[in-house]
Formats: sequence, structure tokens, C-alpha cells
Amino acid sequence: MVFLPVNMPDPHYIGRFAPSPSGELHFGSLIAALGSYLQARANQGIWRVRIEDIDPPREVPGAADTILRQLDHYGLHWDGDVLWQSQRHDAYLETLGWLRAQNLSYFCTCTRARIHSVGGFYDGHCRTLNNGGENAAVRILQHQPVTRFHDRLRGDIDADENLAREDFIIHRRDGLFAYNLAVVVDDHFQGVTEIVRGADLIEPTVRQISLYQHLGWPSPDYIHLPLALNAQGDKLSKQNHAPALPDGDPRSIIIRALQFLNQNVMDEWQDLSVDNLLALAVANWDLSRVPDAVDVNTSFSNASR
Repeated sequence: MVFLPVNMPDPHYIGRFAPSPSGELHFGSLIAALGSYLQARANQGIWRVRIEDIDPPREVPGAADTILRQLDHYGLHWDGDVLWQSQRHDAYLETLGWLRAQNLSYFCTCTRARIHSVGGFYDGHCRTLNNGGENAAVRILQHQPVTRFHDRLRGDIDADENLAREDFIIHRRDGLFAYNLAVVVDDHFQGVTEIVRGADLIEPTVRQISLYQHLGWPSPDYIHLPLALNAQGDKLSKQNHAPALPDGDPRSIIIRALQFLNQNVMDEWQDLSVDNLLALAVANWDLSRVPDAVDVNTSFSNASR
């Protein structure tokens, strides 16, 4: 039996895991979930879960419930209620209305083909055209571009200037709320102080920080973890049919995830209960050991054999 001190959650640190229900969790998802969980718990913080179900065409029926069962099965127990973005439309509309009232957004009817024809980045064509809202997207009127941000794992990261200065979409032409808007509104609402997620989300970070600044809200800290790759060198994802996390004994997979994150893992941890295994992982969590990139040879395609 392993006895570890019990630390009360510190509301000054709030982390989160925010999957989209487009399929079951896979090993790459586990890396993001486990990394954010360990960072929150090691800081005696709160760890929240949010289901980002704002894009129905991409969602798989039943996937959200499966994801929550997988997290529970792998011992990643969250604090408080799950937040569902599908129930947050009023908050997004309120934010869109405020930005419009402050002249910080405008309607845009440009097609992807037109944007591609001018080089791939939006050129502000609709800024002064006073287009109506029907069949139009809404773009932020970019006044506070962010060209660099600090990542607590990777150091200072410079953004593409064109990307950073672009008037990006915050409400889509099809009526759906844009990811960048929803994630900022919800992270602020949930009081998230640090976002730990995969490196595939580095690029939109500057847009999200910019949106925080337009809204007058403090932005959280960021940590972007390395991505698990398949044998072809592509990141594991639902789109390339990454296998779902096994539903058997989770301990060996958790240990492989810890090894992927370059943590110090003892042989005897394999014999612990899931809760005690994770408690020791929290107690020994060392962010400085996490690599900022992982070679394909440490990917789940090899580790899962």
C-alpha cells in the first residue's frame, strides 16, 4: 500500500482538458489529458473537463459519453461539472454582440477561393463594405496582433506575421461559432490559468491571446506538449484513424504515456492501483523533463506493441 499526502485543490491554479467529440480518445489524446492533469495536480490545482461540441457535422454520436468514460477508466477524475459548449451559445452571442458594439468586428462575405487568390491570408477586403449579416462570417477587426508568446516548455515562440495580423473569423458563415471565440470565452469563464495541450495547437495561440486582449481579459499561460506520431510520422488523430485507447487494464498505457513525456517511472509502479500510480506520477511530475519534440520511434505505434 502506498500512502501519499493529500493536498487540497488550490483555486489559484486551474487547468483543463477540452476534447471535441469527433471520436474516442487515442494515445495522443491521453498525452494531452495526462499532461494537463499532472501539471494541475502537481500545482495543487483544479482540473476541469470541457466537451467542445460546437461543430455538429464533425461529431460522432455517443463519442462525448465515451470520452468521459475513458477518462474515468484511466483514473483522470475531473473537478466539478463537465462544461458542454453546446450549452454556451448565449455566452458566445453576448461576446459577439459586445465586440460588434465596440466596433471590433465586422461581417465578411469573402469565399475561400477569393482568399486563396490573394495569397492565402485574408486582406481585410470587407472591413469598410458594411456587409449585412446574412450568409456572412464575422471577423475580428485586428487592433492587437500578437506576434510572439511565451510557452513554458518551448520558450518564446514567434508567429507568422501574416497569421498574427489577419482579421480572423469568430463566427462562421454556416452559423457555427468559431473555435477561437468559444475556447477563449469558456477558458475565461472557467477561470483557467494555464492551458496544457498538444503542439498542433501552437498556431492558433496568438489569435487567442489577441482575442483576450481585445476583450480586456487576462490570458492564461501556455504549455504545448509533444505530439505522438504514427509510423508514417503523422500525428495520431481521429482523422487518420488512430486506434482508440484500450478498455482493459490502463496501467501499462499510463506508464507508456509517462515514458513518452520522459518522466521518471519506477518498475514497481506497474503493480500499483491506477489511483496510486497517478498519485506517484503527480508527486514526481517534472515539466523540465518533457521534450519539446518526440521522434517517431517513441510513438504509440511502437509503444503499444
